[in-house]
Order: sequence, then C-alpha cells, then structure tokens
Amino acid sequence: MKNLKSIILNLIAHKHEEEWFEFKLNWFEPHALGEYISALSNVAALLGEEFGYFIWGIENNTHKVIGSDFDYHQDVKNEPLKHYLARQTSPDIGFDFCDIEIRKKRIVVLIIPAAKNTPTAYDGVRYIRIGSSKEKLMKFPETESKLFDVLRHGIPTVANTESDFQNLTFNKLFLYFETKGVPINRKTFKNNLGLLTDNGKYNVLAQLLSDDSHITLRFALFAGNDKTSTMYSVKEFGYTCILYSLDQVLDYGKMMNIPQADERNRKTVRNEVPLFNEKAFEEAVINAFVHNRWIDGNAPMFTGFRDRIEILSRGNLPPKQTFEGFFAGESVPVNKALSDIFIKLHITEHTGRGIPRITNVYGRESIKFNENSIMVTIPYERLGSDIYGIIDKQVNAQVDAQVDAQVNAQVDFENDEDKIMSFCETAKSMVELMEFLGVKDRRTVRKILNPMIAQGRIARTIPDKPNSRLQKYIAIK
Repeated sequence: MKNLKSIILNLIAHKHEEEWFEFKLNWFEPHALGEYISALSNVAALLGEEFGYFIWGIENNTHKVIGSDFDYHQDVKNEPLKHYLARQTSPDIGFDFCDIEIRKKRIVVLIIPAAKNTPTAYDGVRYIRIGSSKEKLMKFPETESKLFDVLRHGIPTVANTESDFQNLTFNKLFLYFETKGVPINRKTFKNNLGLLTDNGKYNVLAQLLSDDSHITLRFALFAGNDKTSTMYSVKEFGYTCILYSLDQVLDYGKMMNIPQADERNRKTVRNEVPLFNEKAFEEAVINAFVHNRWIDGNAPMFTGFRDRIEILSRGNLPPKQTFEGFFAGESVPVNKALSDIFIKLHITEHTGRGIPRITNVYGRESIKFNENSIMVTIPYERLGSDIYGIIDKQVNAQVDAQVDAQVNAQVDFENDEDKIMSFCETAKSMVELMEFLGVKDRRTVRKILNPMIAQGRIARTIPDKPNSRLQKYIAIK
C-alpha cells in the first residue's frame, strides 16, 4: 500500500483509538483476530474509510511506538495464519499483513478493506466495533440497518440524504447569486447545483440553501472565560439560506473586532490594533460552514468569551484526510457539493489556504480535534489595562446595538418585494420607491427590483430607455 508509514503515523496522532483501527503490542488470539477483521471491515464501511487497520507494536492508551515481535507467518492448527483467517472470512475481502519500521521499531499492520456490497462476516457471524468494544452486529439492529443503507447508497452526505422538508423555496438563493454577479438558471438550478437525490426529492443541501434552512445558528457572548459566567447576549442567524447566515456571522465578527488605541511607545501617530485577526476569523468561520456535518441537523457553534472566540464545527476530518494534510492545506471537503457552490460564488477557493492562514497567525494549537467536532480558537490581543479591547457589558450592548442597526438597515427582501408589488399597482418612479422604502441609495432599491424584473413580476414603463429619469416601474399581475 502506498505510504503505509504515513498512514500509521496519522493514526498514532489521533487523540484516541477510533473504531476503524486497533492498537496492540504482541496480542494474539486467532479466532478473535478473525472477529476483528469482520468488525473493522464493517465499521470502516460505515464511516466511509477505505480500510480498517489492526496494528501490533503501538501501545493502546499512550500511542507510544514500542515495537512488536508478532509473527504472522506462524501456523494455526497446521494451517498458515492468513489462510486460516481467509477461509472463515466471507465474502473474500483480500486483507493482508505488512511489516514496516517506525522510529526504528518493527510494526506489523493488518490492512483490512472496508466491506463493499455486503457486511463482512467471520465464521458465519458479522461483527462491528461499538466504541472500543467488538460486538456481534445483530445485537445492534439500528447500526446494522445503517450499515446496509451505506453499502447500498454510500456514505450519507448533504447531496444523497433526503431532506425532511420538501416544501422549499429559493428566492434568497437566486438573489444571492445575482448580487454576487454569478449567473443562475432558474429552470435548471436544482440539477446544476445538485439539490436533488436520485429519486428526485430535495436533499439536505437544498434545505440549507432554501429560504428557510430549518437550522438554528447562534453566536453567544459570555462575560468571563467559560460558560459558567454571565451570558450577555445570543444573536440568532439561522432559519434562512445559510449563505446569508454566513454573511451575518462574518459581519457580527467584524462588529466585535474593536480597534484598540496603541499607546505603547507612541511618538507622533497613534496606531490602532484590532482585537483579533479578522482574516483568520473569516477563514475559520467559512471552514466551519463548509465542513460542518449538516446531515445531523446541527449547525456550527460560535461563542465569544472575555479572552477569545471559539468556532466549533460538527464532525471530524473526512476519510482520506490526514492531520498533516489538513494543516498543510490539502483540502478534502466533507461536503463536496456545498464546497463547490462556495467556490462558484467566490466565497472559498481551490488553493486550500484557509487552515494555513489560521495557523500562521495563531499556531496549530489554535485548532483542537475532539471526538465529534473541530474547535478553532481565535484569541484576543488586548492592549494595556481593562479599558482596551475588552468585550465587557457596555461593549456587548454597543455591539448588539450596532449589529441590530446593521441588520435592520439591510433590506428585508421578501417583505419589501411584497410591499413593492402593492405599491407599484400604479407605475412608480425610482424616487417614489426610495421614499416608500425609506432608503437613500438607488443601488439598494435596484437589488430588489432587478430580480423581480427578471422574474417578470415588475416591468419598466420605458423598457427601451433603461437610464431614463422618466422611467417608472409597475407590477405585473
């Protein structure tokens, strides 16, 4: 197998032993080893891994490289071990033993391909890993059903998982594409963006991009350094197209990023230092959206404390991604269909610079891998005494007021479209529309009007003179 040493080093780097690999030193029980082959093969398929691994020479609890003298060439009841195991494994999955050297120690690896079309059994029994335990699959009917579903349809993704909500609309999605200057065909967008399952139903990706994602997304602020302290505010950005939720979270972060007057060694010009690196924050938020495990119905979580912001995304590294590859910026998207849309909208790029940008500012220690989540910590750079750059009660109130004003200042497109349709029962000029909506910028009104004109809901009264000051707009009933 290509680069097996790197694979094993990556497994050693995991904080805990996971269900698809097992560490031992010199342990050997032939029949139990066959059961492990079944269990690791099945759980690898369930988790989307290409292989499971049984490894001799690594200490289980510490992941220290100890080395092993395990002999896989030995016989069991006058039969070579590999033949003994293969004869009782069904279907034939082609497992293999390998010797490698890590840190000058001998390591033995049993490479176990993931189950393909049917669960792998040993001696007529199918096994699975539940946590660190090897169990008979039939004892866990829900897991067994999930495994069969994965073997038939593949690992659940936002693209192949049917949404619980099928009455979806996409007006906000159209508007977002149009404001970004990216063309979208309203007749074929469902297929072009991959919003349908194989049976023609809306998938989870469609739900996320719809006018109501049915997902709760919040940004909480706490007074102290943990969640036992007073919570000052919770801003909710969910229940809309997640593209807008993303923009709202990014805008909220900008509002929090208070400029601090740097009086240190000042001579003539006083510099201002932001509370945190805005670009690193943006990359962390975007990554949380792109790589979150949305199919479980959970959103990323954003939490501000007195000394830092924590950005948590659900799930973990995708199959085929290594820790070194992750930190090097080798992008293996958890949600490829969603990632492709973010790239199309120029929210992200193909270069994979997001994680290196974060670690270049805050180091690898700013990213923590938990069992079912990834946490990015953005620390504050506070200057001087408490009067500088501290998000205290007064600042929180100021931030909330500013964000509320900003959100309220943004046009509520859905409501304003309805208002415009009523107002334009008789032809109205641009000036009249601006006064009616209470805005002073023609561009803001055009952002609403242009999609409505494209939809055939609003018509220009002088269509051949688009720049005419006499031009008016009228609703099409």
